[in-house]
This record gives sequence, structure tokens and C-alpha cells, in this order.
Amino acid sequence: MRQAAAQVEEGITRGQHLGAQVYASLRGVVVADFALGEVAPGVPLAPDHLMRWLSATKPVGALALARLWEQGRVDLEAPVALYVPGFEVGGKEAITLRQVLTHTGGFRSRVDLEWPGLSWEESVERVCAAPLERNWVPGKKAGYHIASGWIILGEVVQRVGGRSFAEYVRQEVFLPLGLEDCWVGMPGERYRAYGPRLSGLFDTSGGKVQRQEFWEGEETATRCLPAGGGKGPMRELGVLYEQLLAGGGGQWTAETVRLFTSRQRAGLFDHTFGAVIDWGLGFVLDSKQYGPEIPYGYGDHCSPATYGHSGRQCCAAFADPACGLVVAAAFNGMPGEQAHGARMRALLNAVYTDLGLN
Repeated sequence: MRQAAAQVEEGITRGQHLGAQVYASLRGVVVADFALGEVAPGVPLAPDHLMRWLSATKPVGALALARLWEQGRVDLEAPVALYVPGFEVGGKEAITLRQVLTHTGGFRSRVDLEWPGLSWEESVERVCAAPLERNWVPGKKAGYHIASGWIILGEVVQRVGGRSFAEYVRQEVFLPLGLEDCWVGMPGERYRAYGPRLSGLFDTSGGKVQRQEFWEGEETATRCLPAGGGKGPMRELGVLYEQLLAGGGGQWTAETVRLFTSRQRAGLFDHTFGAVIDWGLGFVLDSKQYGPEIPYGYGDHCSPATYGHSGRQCCAAFADPACGLVVAAAFNGMPGEQAHGARMRALLNAVYTDLGLN
């Protein structure tokens, strides 16, 4: 992975990030598992540090719902209000679980959902109280729901699954696949035990390295944020995608994996991103056919069947079924949207080139 490593090093030199983790496997064989740079000034970054995933967390919630769907406990075509009474207010009575998963529901308001001091119950109440957006026909208009959609899906998982969202994904998604260090909200004692293994995020957009204080501390680490609170080593997030690529890892059937990771929304303009992006059920599909710099892309060489998710200015994780490639990579510096898009695209292109897949 000479060229991929060189891309990470170049970003360190340019001050875009302190360090990065890169994991890749090809047809089930690990071909890269390295960390370069620092987790904090003067402290080397290692492959077992827990990185912040931000929105790359979202497929975890989709997979939790997929498990309940396989068991016949939820219906993707059913209205959300069937599972969360009160959600129907403000014109949202017809919005289905499928529409939330494809970001076509039309209740994008963040309503301060991911700021400290707001409990899970308060977040759910705010989503339920939010009205349907004006001139929005659910299922016909698209717009990425940064947090609101995944709070309400998390509530569905809690009510149907009979335990907290954090417990459900830990017990039904992570641990059965051996992902011991993956969390969406962790107990305080685990946070304290991890100590310096928890990586922070740094704002590098202004030419200086500044800690993103919101993503620091026990309060944030222990809060369950299904839209963007996931954390764990990128090698473990990569293993999750390997299991999906292999047919579900015994946790989901191959048919379920195909449904959730295939095009369920195609050719719709996304009113949050300002671009056309295709979606599965909770997964972003390769959309480079609509332009070379589409947000949350997987580089220039991936196949149209590629699926995964990215995290804002920090990471990407995906599977490319055409060649059997899985990649999970994370930077710990946030240099701005344009700069991050360029560095991630360069890194992913380098991975394909290093493996002769370009």
C-alpha cells in the first residue's frame, strides 16, 4: 500500500490531519491494516485506537432494523407511527420506515438533537413534534436527514427490540461478529478503561490544530447517537463490511444484505447535499455517474454496486462487490469539506491503484 500510505503522509505534511487508520481486504484477505501519524500531538496513532465514525455510523442502525425485519417484527412499508405513536403529528402520518431509510421522509430538522444535555427521550419528542417539510411528498423528494431520521429509527429498534439502541446494536450487530471495540454509546466504565485509546477529532481548517471539544469527554462517549456516535478501530468496521460482502456473517441472510445494499432510491436530487445521490436502505451507493465530486463517494475506480457510508470530514467505509474489496479509512483532522473530499478521493484511488484494480 505504498501509494495509499504516501497520501496519508502528504496530508500530515500539509497539516490536514495528525494521523489516519487504513484497513483494506481483497476477497477476504487483509491487504492493509496500518496507522500513520499521531492520535494527539506527540502520541503515535495505532491500528487499535478507537476512531470517531460520525455519519459512517448510520448503516449500523439500518442493520439493526434489518435484523428485526428478517424476524418479521417490523414492516418496511409500515408507517413509522405504527411503532412510535405520536410521530404522526404535523403531517407525518404516512411516512414509512423505508422512506426514513432512503432519506425521503421530509423531516430533516436537526432540532439540536446531537448537542449535550438533551436526553434520548427529549430527542425523540422533538422529532415527533417536527412537522413534515413544506411541499414535501414522502418517497418522491430526497434530502439527507443528518440526525432526525436515525433518532426515530433508533426508537423503533428500542421499542420493538426490547432494549436500548446501544445495547441492541452491541449485542445483535457488533459482538456476534467479534467486533469487541465497536460502540454506539458505551458505559462509563468502558470509556475510562479505554483512556488514551479513544481518538479525538481536530479542526485543521484554519491552519491550526484545534480539538473538536464536542467529540471529547465521557458525556459524549456514553451518549447513544445513532446518526453519528459510532466509534471503534477501522479494522473492525472493515470486518463488518466483510461479513456483509460474504452474505451476512450469519446475522443477516444474503437476500437481506442485497436488499439493504442495492439501489432503493435512484436519480433523485438530494436537497441537503445539493447533488444527485443514489441510496440503498441506510447505505450510500456509488453515485459518481452524476459527477466526479459527489459527496460521500468511494473514489474513481469503484464499481456501480459499491455500498457503504462516509462520516463528515473524517472517514469512509464500504464494500465493492465487483472485485471483493472492503475499505475502511479514517483521518483525525477535519480540514474543510472540499479539502477532505479531495484527500479521501485521492486515498481511495491510491488503494485501488496499489491493488491493481484501477
